[in-house]
Amino acid sequence: MQRIKLDAIDRRILHELQDDGRITNVELSHRAKISAPPCLRRVRALEQAGFIKGYHADLDAKALGYEVMAFAFVGLSSQAEPDLKAFEAQVREWPVVRECYMMSGETDFVLKCVAHDLGEWQSFVTEKLTAAKNVASVKTALTIRTSKREPGVPVEV
Repeated sequence: MQRIKLDAIDRRILHELQDDGRITNVELSHRAKISAPPCLRRVRALEQAGFIKGYHADLDAKALGYEVMAFAFVGLSSQAEPDLKAFEAQVREWPVVRECYMMSGETDFVLKCVAHDLGEWQSFVTEKLTAAKNVASVKTALTIRTSKREPGVPVEV
């Protein structure tokens, strides 16, 4: 990955794209206070350098029928690297798991999950997660509401 030093214009571009990934290059260049061709070159350079990992639509889970969001706190029997990698590979196969984080401390992994209903969530936990190889413990927490959701990272402009 190529490394570039970010200036104020780059930071403004990143800020605007993170806020609205569908912004046109013309509007982006206007907000960054540069003309369109150099703006597009900067966006491509930021993509190539790895600052921009991709673009996606922010979907409404409830509108798509996913009524349950929950977190699973998973402890493994072994934390040997091959066992950690095997668990991570298994997690990638489960569509219900939307995010997976390896942790330090008491919990080895935290999984952010969605399910259509409590029955689907319970089936996942009992039939897949707790039954998975090397899983020693699972604690779960259902979300009540989302109080803050800011995707990405804070970009100072």
